[in-house]
Amino acid sequence: MPKISTKGQQMPESPIRKLVPYAEIAKKKGHKVYHLNIGQPDIKTPEVALNAVKNADITVLEYSHSAGFESYRKKLAAYYQKQDLPINTEDIIITTGGSEALLFAMGSTMDAGDEIIIPEPFYANYNGFSTASGVNIVPVISTIDTGFALPPIADFEKLITPKTKAILICNPGNPTGYLYSKEEILQLAELVKKHDLFLIADEVYREFAYDGYTHHSVMNVPGLEEHAIMIDSVSKRFSMCGARIGCIVSKNKEVMATAMKFAQARLSPPTYAQIASEAALDTPQSYFDDVITEYKDRRDTLIAELNKIEGVKVATPKGAFYCIAKLPIKNADDFAQWLLESYDFNGETVMVAPAAGFYSTKGVGLDEVRIAYVLKKEDLIKSVQILNEALKVYNN
Repeated sequence: MPKISTKGQQMPESPIRKLVPYAEIAKKKGHKVYHLNIGQPDIKTPEVALNAVKNADITVLEYSHSAGFESYRKKLAAYYQKQDLPINTEDIIITTGGSEALLFAMGSTMDAGDEIIIPEPFYANYNGFSTASGVNIVPVISTIDTGFALPPIADFEKLITPKTKAILICNPGNPTGYLYSKEEILQLAELVKKHDLFLIADEVYREFAYDGYTHHSVMNVPGLEEHAIMIDSVSKRFSMCGARIGCIVSKNKEVMATAMKFAQARLSPPTYAQIASEAALDTPQSYFDDVITEYKDRRDTLIAELNKIEGVKVATPKGAFYCIAKLPIKNADDFAQWLLESYDFNGETVMVAPAAGFYSTKGVGLDEVRIAYVLKKEDLIKSVQILNEALKVYNN
């Protein structure tokens, strides 16, 4: 029997999706499952985006330019410029989701065996992207006790070797919801300039900042032009996860020329999704104002309810729509599976994402889960009530 590749064997499972079969079984039993495990917003996609697809006058569904529609890139550059980001059309390549943008970034800046430093916990698919690229993740641990703030720069610097090529951050963070301060971004900027590294910033949640905090982009740091690479996506901003449209952005011409080779190899990003994404840029500010208000209310509701549970510790997120909760259990993987397989509260249960999969350090995060507050407030309250009752049963 032919064997799969070593790389395939090393590819990690998604902590977000690997429990889906158990959720499907629970639903077949007639149980209602509250999905706290995945960042799929229930916010309506802007009508202007959906209507653009419905009204598209297309007789031949052609390839687009490998970099994406020029009209879309121009409009996207104008959108960034309104946010005081000095980004031009030629600095942008449209990708099939932020995921492909990250693969392009790694492929353009790193060789097999090179290293990338990432504060953990981090978006679980970074593990998969690095494995696919043959790149080794070197983690620097942030902790719930500091609200997952940026670890001391000295912790980063002592990990730098001749193999180190980049530092990767997610800002605001998935799964922590932490929003890096301007001072923290400047500290990272000085470090990558000192050691001649790239600073890759996954900024797909840039609009989701709460309590008066401001998002600070790596694209807006003077002197960082040759080092900064930004990853972006329409998935969360416009509640368009299924569009699979993102982009890689950099003012480093060599990086972009190399990324274009990857873009040409995969031919082009999807046409209809680009039409929707370009139209979505006409979404009025009132849409975002309402969305931010809604998510802040959901965050406040979730944190307040979680803090009522004895033994639970949670850091209040400043952005995105996730939080990490430390539970009074030993193994979150086992608990999450048990919730779906063996527990129901009046015919209902919850699905969470075990947090160990958001770390690359073995044995860390075993008692933590990531919770996405993408459900309406009544459902969040009910979900935490179920979680509270489930912990009592599980621990007995």
